[in-house]
Amino acid sequence: MIALGLEGSANKLGVGLILHPPKGGAAHILSNVRHTFVSPPGEGFLPKDTAKHHRLWIIRLVRQAMKEAALRVEDINCICYTKGPGMGAPLQSVAVAARMLGLLWEKKLVGVNHCVGHIEMGREITGAQNPVVLYVSGGNTQVIAYASQRYRIFGEALDIAVGNCLDRFARTLRISNDPAPGYNIEQMAKQGRHLVDLPYAVKGMDCSFSGILASIDILAEKVDANQGGRKDDLTNEVITREDLCFSLQETVYAMLVEITERAMAHVGSSQVLIVGGVGSNERLQEMMGIMARNRRGSVFATDERFCIDNGIMIAHAGLLAYETGSTTAFEDSTCTQRFRTDEVFVKWRE
Repeated sequence: MIALGLEGSANKLGVGLILHPPKGGAAHILSNVRHTFVSPPGEGFLPKDTAKHHRLWIIRLVRQAMKEAALRVEDINCICYTKGPGMGAPLQSVAVAARMLGLLWEKKLVGVNHCVGHIEMGREITGAQNPVVLYVSGGNTQVIAYASQRYRIFGEALDIAVGNCLDRFARTLRISNDPAPGYNIEQMAKQGRHLVDLPYAVKGMDCSFSGILASIDILAEKVDANQGGRKDDLTNEVITREDLCFSLQETVYAMLVEITERAMAHVGSSQVLIVGGVGSNERLQEMMGIMARNRRGSVFATDERFCIDNGIMIAHAGLLAYETGSTTAFEDSTCTQRFRTDEVFVKWRE
């Protein structure tokens, strides 16, 4: 079976085509194209501007994906789209496009939970069997484990997501949003040398990032870019913008490693799967790997093709649901900004 997947819950618009062999086995990725709405440095992306970008690009991306996959409309079994969670206006644009294609091509629709799409794509690409999942992106931070046909949330962000924390600090520093603010912070952090003391906010299995962001924003204001930085009050050493990026990463990723390790101990798992846009960060993967090795475990992660929002993950998760008889009626093919991971009945897993 072949599915077309449409993803547009934030500033990345993705279209993907995937094939599931008739007797099981690895899925075949036929095409996976993406286009990103990039806002000016120091600014985030507004829902109305992002939605306009998605409406402008959706048809040409579908055409490009079909051409790369060398498929006809008759070859496609279903059209999968992101139902939520995400930003309202961009989600709506993609849902309308999915409806239009469903009517035009006479195909069944499958509404997909964005978070479950990340998880299933990560499992497919890495081969992880039953891992504890760390899902980290611009809009979500969750520690998840599977049980009884649900993805159970063990811990999550109490306020803003870790990706949102990084993105907003990039705005403070007026770092470019091209290709992504988090990626540019990662590159600056590699040049950092001094670890600045920041609040460490782990509360049981949950994390809080807003206080860390407020604290480092204050420090950033004191950095004199013309003189190469300011001196730390305790060490009298010069603190730079790179040091701030380094310190922010080290602090928030240490928090994520702590709650992930606690979940591993609780469920008795030796595997960690990192998914979501922030999951492509090399330092996060490195820190998680150190923890996992100490527990005689292993870490699974993918590169930016599958970590960052993409259409192929929606196609894959939607096709899994479609193969077990789950479709979305046209009158129910809506979208929602709030769609929790544990609301989805995972019928395709035992």
